[in-house]
Amino acid sequence: MKIGTYTSFNQMLIVTVGLALAFSCDNQNELPDRGYTLVWSDEFNGNSGDPPNPNFWSYDIGRGINGWGNNELQFYTNRPQNISLDGRGNMVITAIKESYQGSAYTSARIKTKGLKEFKYGRVEARLKTPYSQGLWPAFWVLGNNIDEVSWPQCGEIDIMELRGQQPSIIAGSIHGPGYSAGNAIGKSFHLIDARFDTEYHVFAVEWGPDFIDFFVDKNLYQRLSPANLPNASEWVFDKPFFILLNVAVGGDYVGAPSTNSRFPQTMIVDYVRVYQ
Repeated sequence: MKIGTYTSFNQMLIVTVGLALAFSCDNQNELPDRGYTLVWSDEFNGNSGDPPNPNFWSYDIGRGINGWGNNELQFYTNRPQNISLDGRGNMVITAIKESYQGSAYTSARIKTKGLKEFKYGRVEARLKTPYSQGLWPAFWVLGNNIDEVSWPQCGEIDIMELRGQQPSIIAGSIHGPGYSAGNAIGKSFHLIDARFDTEYHVFAVEWGPDFIDFFVDKNLYQRLSPANLPNASEWVFDKPFFILLNVAVGGDYVGAPSTNSRFPQTMIVDYVRVYQ
């Protein structure tokens, strides 16, 4: 969902939806059984108000360059009012409308960069999104060589991003050299008579040398491979990636909050798990 320090990520997201093809939960696919076993997880167990485990997660702090590359409006902090455990096995990211360090909103973004990085397997999270015009939650991964090659050469997989004003639709996409920002490759998935902010859902990708499958709950709604890339484009999903979770406010993908937008807004994460 976003780049920020990783500059253009959000632009990609923006475009992502433009490219998206709709897929509803009425569609069912035969699920692959790849024999994965759990290799890492964070179940977010701990006391209410505790920070996420520092052995797993670090923070992006501040406003980023050009609003993290996407004209986002929030200031990311590591304050417990923006990110903490709830004491019931969840990690909560809270977007708040408040004046702070020159921004009108605060929120949080965490990442496993340099701490927990993975190549191939299944990466999943069970979570409940926020909603409202101008909210932009995301669960995504970036290539761990981003500091060496920059974005989009490092690659990015957006496992889940959502426009708060469309709480029944999520998007999944990939970004790389020649297919980023407005040219990202992806698809949307929408619930029928339901919303992603009212119940927990599991968002996942299963990823191998030549495929990335996208899931919502037990629905495989998209499969991407090198054959989906533009001619002569490079498949860059062949090294370790790190995981990110965040809630942005405003930005090119969702637009600014309206007078009817409600704050605070929370993304409640039950767990993040990786299987290989």
